[in-house]
Amino acid sequence: MKGVWCVAVVVALGAVPVVAGPLPKADARFSEHSPEEIALGQLLYYDPILSGNKTVSCASCHHPEFATGDGVSLGLGDGGLGLGPDRRIDPGNPPEQRIARNAPALFNLGAEEFTRFFHDGRLEADPTRPSGLRTPLGADMERGFASALAAQAMFPVLSGDEMAGHYSENDVAQAVRQGLLTGEGGAWSILSGRVEAIPEYRARFDAVISDRPIAFADIANVMAAFVAFEWRADDSPFDAYLRDGTPLPAKAARGMDLFFGSAGCSACHAGLFQTDHDFHAIAMPQIGPGKAARFERHNRDVGRMRVTGNAEDAYRFRTPSLRNVTHTAPYGHSGAYASLEAVLRHHLDPVEGLQSYDATQAMLPAPSRGSDFILLTDATEIAEIAAANELRPLMLSDIQIADLLAFLETLNDEQSLRGRMGVPEAVPSGLAVDR
Repeated sequence: MKGVWCVAVVVALGAVPVVAGPLPKADARFSEHSPEEIALGQLLYYDPILSGNKTVSCASCHHPEFATGDGVSLGLGDGGLGLGPDRRIDPGNPPEQRIARNAPALFNLGAEEFTRFFHDGRLEADPTRPSGLRTPLGADMERGFASALAAQAMFPVLSGDEMAGHYSENDVAQAVRQGLLTGEGGAWSILSGRVEAIPEYRARFDAVISDRPIAFADIANVMAAFVAFEWRADDSPFDAYLRDGTPLPAKAARGMDLFFGSAGCSACHAGLFQTDHDFHAIAMPQIGPGKAARFERHNRDVGRMRVTGNAEDAYRFRTPSLRNVTHTAPYGHSGAYASLEAVLRHHLDPVEGLQSYDATQAMLPAPSRGSDFILLTDATEIAEIAAANELRPLMLSDIQIADLLAFLETLNDEQSLRGRMGVPEAVPSGLAVDR
């Protein structure tokens, strides 16, 4: 049919079903925090004091300018200069490799339903554990973290590629490479000691935790308070429709009917924030260095399987929330698609999308030392990714795709995109703030 793009694929055994369900209710519950916690968390979020070389802050890869991401498929952490697509290699300290996965957006992470974090869910709430959390640190995980959100915010500081720095070049990196992460003399202890030594931070923590020594969990908790407050996104046109029936534009309304109906999007992108918080394999193209230990020589990323060890979890990744999704490109665990329409079309025929993937669809900054752009080309591995695909076959016209994109526009919350507090003019360490 002229002017109409559609696809039909063979039904796969175990495919995710197309389920038409009721619309979600606008009843999410959010954590509450004091103004003192939020203000302190804002400063620490933008302060490079929490990185090994004092050059990278959380905002370096999760900046409001790029809708709490970094605007690229795979970022440069330690050893990079600048922000977003303009970030470049520091010639005096080039990064060892790109960060292995796309920087996820931070919207609504303060909602109580968000208890699993990272693309593979390697950190999640677990009340059966002494710390209340299941994390890569296992039994060594420290206590005192108020939530899974607080704990996840603190793991990038242990990554050499993200914030810790190269082998032995600073005290934090040295501790990380020796396996000294928690406890006295560990990387977290070193960083909390840095914060403790800055008079303004000490005074601000006095108002939050009294005069006891600052633990790393205290830093994590106030940063989580800031993230929860700053990027709460539940005041979109879609939310207004749910709350009081404020009508959506006709095109978006048709897209909503598709999303929650015959297109089956809500089978995985469920609930108020369009995520079932589960893990699915949808044959996403693999680019970049992959999720591997330093001794491994591959650019694979098996996703959830790396956490659970279960073969059935191979190539499954966490369902992302779709709030503000039109602003959070690139998409996919490796940021393989820079266009929302392109990733939507991938969902229609994931195997075809994988097999015909064009690397120009990615968005990448300058190459890093030892790891330029890598597209997975191993035929056996690609076949395994394709075989793991769970998505059910689908046929949509160009008009229907346009309607779905129009509906996704209604998930944007302008206040959350601007942020409620913004970027501070300065931070107590006196280090440069990313702008």
